[in-house]
Amino acid sequence: MLVIVCYDVNTEDRAGRRRLRRVAKVCESTGQRVQKSVFECQVNLAQMEQLERRLLAEIDLDSDCLRLYRLADSKGCEVREHGRFRATDFEDPLVL
Repeated sequence: MLVIVCYDVNTEDRAGRRRLRRVAKVCESTGQRVQKSVFECQVNLAQMEQLERRLLAEIDLDSDCLRLYRLADSKGCEVREHGRFRATDFEDPLVL
């Protein structure tokens, strides 16, 4: 399944800037960055639950925001991209 992770971390203090880096590292370890605070992750249900637990361990629920969108069938959803970045299609063959 395709999971979209979006977050907004309060970076007004040093602790917030550290949280932001840690949240980004968790997301980078699982998916690809498509915008500054938005990641696409191709995972199964167990991996999604683990990702959510890891992210919840990093954010401050009183000052940060975390959203995960689960799209059960990536073939059934439409993504329209505009601009410079082009995401990797995980369903297509990988050519090196």
